[in-house]
Amino acid sequence: MERPSVDDYFGDWKQREALVQEMIPVIGQLFSQRNVGIFIYGRPLHNRSVTFIMKSHRFVRQVERNEMSEFESHPMLMAMAKLDLWHAQIDLGKLTVRYMEHQQSEGDSSLSEDDFVRAELGYLDGLKEKPIEKSQDLVLYGFGRIGRLMARLLIERTSTGEVMRLRAIVVRPGGEGDLEKRANLFTSDSVHGAFQGTVRVDSENGCLIANGNVIQVIYANSPEEIDYTAYDINEALIIDNTGKWRDEEGLSLHLKSKGASKVILTAPGKGSLKNIVYGVNDHQMSADDKIITAASCTTNAIAPVLKVVNDRFGISHGHVETVHAYTNDQNLIDNYHKGSRRGRSAALNMVLTETGAAKAVVKAVPELAGKLTGNAVRVPIPNVSMAIMNLNLLKETTKDELNEFLRDIALHSNLQNQISYTQSPDAVSSDFVGTREAGIVDANATIAEGKNCVLYLWYDNEFGYCCQVARMVYKMVGVNYQLYPKEQY
Repeated sequence: MERPSVDDYFGDWKQREALVQEMIPVIGQLFSQRNVGIFIYGRPLHNRSVTFIMKSHRFVRQVERNEMSEFESHPMLMAMAKLDLWHAQIDLGKLTVRYMEHQQSEGDSSLSEDDFVRAELGYLDGLKEKPIEKSQDLVLYGFGRIGRLMARLLIERTSTGEVMRLRAIVVRPGGEGDLEKRANLFTSDSVHGAFQGTVRVDSENGCLIANGNVIQVIYANSPEEIDYTAYDINEALIIDNTGKWRDEEGLSLHLKSKGASKVILTAPGKGSLKNIVYGVNDHQMSADDKIITAASCTTNAIAPVLKVVNDRFGISHGHVETVHAYTNDQNLIDNYHKGSRRGRSAALNMVLTETGAAKAVVKAVPELAGKLTGNAVRVPIPNVSMAIMNLNLLKETTKDELNEFLRDIALHSNLQNQISYTQSPDAVSSDFVGTREAGIVDANATIAEGKNCVLYLWYDNEFGYCCQVARMVYKMVGVNYQLYPKEQY
């Protein structure tokens, strides 16, 4: 297809749109039939709209500062479809950019897309090694804000069903119409929009059926009264998103349930439990771990950036102020609360409160021990928060140098799923609803002078955090996908 004149913007758009429409069924078949995930700079493309895929291309053009578009990625994907690919995660964006760079550096356009793709992905061609020996059963203990978003993510990743499946959710006993109410809360979300799929209620068997996934709804007041094996659930990983138990003694109650084998807590743990920020200290996870905690949304947002800045420039001291969306722990209108300020109306006030995130970072980045303080202000929005990090550095830097360093980390390091980057001049909080990275550096807001800097970091404290938990789930159960590029993720 011949590329139109740059002046023909509408014609250019329509041709690129047509190319994406041809790409979508190929992406879908690779995912659903062969368990091959296609990404553009870490952004998954399966089950995505034409507009989302086009915006992902635009993101690369703006932040990577190159000319990659659908005209370049389309033939690369079609070349991939000719190979015998299985159980892999392939970054189409990076594959395409490498081909473009090869043509420019070599000054030779004779190497076809087919030949380049065959050479780059040759180690994956015909390799049918499964990422896990047998499908892993997952259980969500709790079905609130985090539980419902985790369900969306896990269902989205079901693929062929050979890797893992959400088998059950556990909730407290409810009244009449409980299943229908929970299904409605799952399918319609005031912040994150409608569930991308279908949900059917099977009242007779006490199940929700989401995109073909049969999810047993189990009513219980405590973990030890549950027998998961009665539902043919075995060696399950329990994802506790209630926050009711945060120490080893309490979380160990899950391991008394028949059919349960391991536990992840979607909150900071107490005592000697490992608090993991995926991408930063997940190397501390071992196959023998029975209980792991995923720290907090704020800790997951700030720890990756603090680590890389400390590694590059050194941090002598810093203060982190989080401007945080209100949560269900606060009162809608003024009422009694065990925390005095949190008793005041969340919808009408900025509420000064404490955060343990600055101290919790030390568990992931020990070299920052004693160097950080922190506080938080809850504000009247339902989702997306900001961390303002005022840092004293050991080395001098400038705004341009610091931003360029973080841009490179966001695009080309193994932290690309934890750190993203925006140059948007009019960015506001709602722009980051549904972002999958742990935090997004706002480059235009960066302040740097000498050894002092201030970094502004957006984060979806609900969905972005759930994506971090999902990455932990994969690692905890031993899922190992073949990757391209090999050094990615």
